[in-house]
Amino acid sequence: MNVYNKRVKNISKNTIRNNHGNYTTAFAPKGRFCVLLPLILMMILLVSCTVVAKDLNCSRLPQLMEAFHENHYAMKSITPEIKIHAVDQMIKRLDPSKTLLYESDLENLKPLLLDVFVSAEKGNCTSLQLVYDLLVARARENEAIVKKILGPDFRSDNKVALNTNVDKRPYPKTMAEKQELLKKIIQFQIENSLHAGIDLATAKKKQIHRYELQTMRVVEQNPVQLIATSAEAFARALDPHTSYLTPKNLEDLQIQMKLSLEGIGAVLSSDTGFTVIEELIPGGGAEKTGLLKPKDKIIAVAQEREMPVDVIDMDLRDVISMIRGKKGTRVTLTILRQADRQDRFNVTIMRDQIDVKEQEAKITYEIRNVGGRQYRFGVIDLPSFYGGEKGGKSSYEDVKKILAEARRQQVDGIVLNLSRNGGGLLEEAVRLAGLFIGKGGIVAVKDSRGQVTILANGSAAPVKEYDKRSIVAAPVEDSRALYMGPLVVLTSRLSASASEIVAGALQDYRRAVIVGSDHTFGKGSVQSIIPLPWELGAMKVTTGLYFLPGGKSTQKTGVIADVRLPGWFLLEDIGEAALDYPLPAQAIVPFLGVWGNAAPQWKPVDKPLIATLMSKSQSRIATDAKFAKIIKDNKEAAGKKDIIQLDDFRKTMKKENGGKENETPSEQRQKIREQYAPFVNESVNILRDMVTLGAVTP
Repeated sequence: MNVYNKRVKNISKNTIRNNHGNYTTAFAPKGRFCVLLPLILMMILLVSCTVVAKDLNCSRLPQLMEAFHENHYAMKSITPEIKIHAVDQMIKRLDPSKTLLYESDLENLKPLLLDVFVSAEKGNCTSLQLVYDLLVARARENEAIVKKILGPDFRSDNKVALNTNVDKRPYPKTMAEKQELLKKIIQFQIENSLHAGIDLATAKKKQIHRYELQTMRVVEQNPVQLIATSAEAFARALDPHTSYLTPKNLEDLQIQMKLSLEGIGAVLSSDTGFTVIEELIPGGGAEKTGLLKPKDKIIAVAQEREMPVDVIDMDLRDVISMIRGKKGTRVTLTILRQADRQDRFNVTIMRDQIDVKEQEAKITYEIRNVGGRQYRFGVIDLPSFYGGEKGGKSSYEDVKKILAEARRQQVDGIVLNLSRNGGGLLEEAVRLAGLFIGKGGIVAVKDSRGQVTILANGSAAPVKEYDKRSIVAAPVEDSRALYMGPLVVLTSRLSASASEIVAGALQDYRRAVIVGSDHTFGKGSVQSIIPLPWELGAMKVTTGLYFLPGGKSTQKTGVIADVRLPGWFLLEDIGEAALDYPLPAQAIVPFLGVWGNAAPQWKPVDKPLIATLMSKSQSRIATDAKFAKIIKDNKEAAGKKDIIQLDDFRKTMKKENGGKENETPSEQRQKIREQYAPFVNESVNILRDMVTLGAVTP
C-alpha cells in the first residue's frame, strides 16, 4: 500500500442530522453507515463488545464538556453564547412540538437550565429536579386536556388549520391557547385513524392511550436521565454535527455498522415532533418508489395487513423500530409534504437489500443536432463515492473505465451528474477529480492546531519547513486515462461533502461549468467518533474543515452554481445554513499550484462563456413546460406557509395512495429518471452550447 492509501483512509459524507431532538439513525447498508461519518486522516475504531448502558452522572458531565472542547475544531472553551445555545437546545429536546410548555415556563426554565451548565462545571445538577417536576406537571396537564377534548362532545371541524412548521409556531401563552393547539393536533391525528378504517370510538381511545404513554415517558425520564439530555444539548450547541452518543445510541450505531444490506434506504431524523426523511440512499427501497423526497414528514407507519400507527410526537427510536423489519416484508409510510399540491399520501416500501448496482457509476448518451452536425454527449450518473474494500468496487475505477468507453464512443463532451450524490470516500473523490484535472491539489483539511494537509494527485512541490502544511499525493495518473474535453457538473442542494469537494475543485481550476440549484449543501466540516471511558458511550465531534484549491471552504455556502436551474423542491430548509449554529466559512492560502506551474491541458472556463451559457439556459427554461410546472409547484408550496387545513387534508386522503403499490423495479427507476430528466436534459443543452461556442480542448 502506498503512502497515499495509508494516510487517506477517511470518509467525506453529509453526516446524520437531527436539528431539534433525538439522535438520528440511518437505514443504511453495511459499510454505508461508515460513509455517513467522515473520519479524516484518522479512523477511531469503535469497541465491538456489547455496551452496558450506564447513566451519565453529574460528576462526569464537566469532564465530558471539557473533552468536547479539547477535541473540537473551533469551540475551545465554554462561552456565554454556548451556554445560551445549550439552553435553547435543551428546551427543544424537552418540548420539540411546543405542546408541553407555556411561554411563561420558558422564563422560569432558562435560568434553571443555564444554572445546570454553569453549575455542572462544579458537578452540581440539582436544578434538573425542578425541571423534571415542571415537565411531569405539564405532561399530566396535557393528558387531562386531551381526555376532555375527546369527551362525548368531540366533533370534527373541517375549517381547522394547523401550522406544521413548529419553528414558526409560538408557545401557548394560556391554557386556552394550549387547549386550542392540542385540539387542532388531535383532529388531524383522529382523521389519520379514520382514514385507516378505525372507527371513531377506537380512534379516540388510541389517542388517549397515546398521551398516557407520553406522560409515562416523561415520568420515567428522571433527573438523572436529564443529565444525558443536557450533554446532548451542550454538544449540539457547538455545531450541528457534534453530538453526545449515549451508550444505547452508540450500540445502535454499532448494530448499523454490522447489519447486512437490508432496510428501506433512508436517513431519518427527529425534527420538532416529526420523523423527517433527510436522505434517500441510492438503490434503497425508499428511493426506488420514486415518490419520496428529502424533508418529507412521516406521520404514520403501517405493517403489512395492519392498521397505521400515528407517529407524530413519537420518540425517533420507537418509529425506527416500527419501520425496521425482515427482508421481503412491506411497510407503509404515511407522508405529509408541503412541497407540492398533494399534502398527504401513502408509500409502501419493500424491505430489502440495498441494490449496490444502483449506486454504481453509469453512463448514458445524448444526441444533439446543431447546424447540420450531430453531437454525442456522455452523461455520467454518480450517486456516491463508493469503494474502500480491497478488490471491491471503486467509483474512481468505474469512472475511469467509463471515460475510456466515452472516448471510444468519440463523445463531444461529458456531464458529470452529482445532483443526488451525498458524498462518500474522500480518497475516491480525490482520485476521481484527478481524471479530469491530472496533477494538482484537490482538497485540504485543516485541524484545530492549524495544521493543513493537502490531498493531491501526482507529484507535489516540497513544503517549506515553516509552513504548517503537509501534502499527501496519490500516484501520477496515466495521461491516457485523463479526459480533458468539455465538462459540465450537475449539482443540487443534496450534493454534499465529497461531491462538493469534486465540484469545487473543478470549478476552482476553471475546468468545468457547474450547473445546479443555487448552491450545494454546504457541509465543509470533518467529524470523528471518539469512544468515552466509564462505558458512557461516545462523542461525535467536529475536528476540522475542508478547503478547496482556491483557498475557500465549502462550509455553509457550498459550491455556487455557475448556471442556476430551478429547484425541484423548496430549498430554504435544505443545507448547512438551515441548521442550528453552523460554523462560519474560513479561508486558507490557495494551493492550486502545489504540483508546479504547468499549463492546463484543457481550455479554462471563463466568465464571458458562463454569462453566455446562463443567458441561453434562462431563455430555454422560460419556455419549457416541465420547468414551468416545477416553478409553479414551488410557488404554490411557498404560498401555503406550512398551514394545512383539515378539509384539504381530508380531500387529499381520498385521492392519495401515491400510485401503484406494486410497481416493478423498472417502473420505479423510470419515475426517478422522470424527476431528474429536466435537469439532466438542460445540463446537456448547456454542454452543447459550450461546445458549439468553441469551448473545446486546445
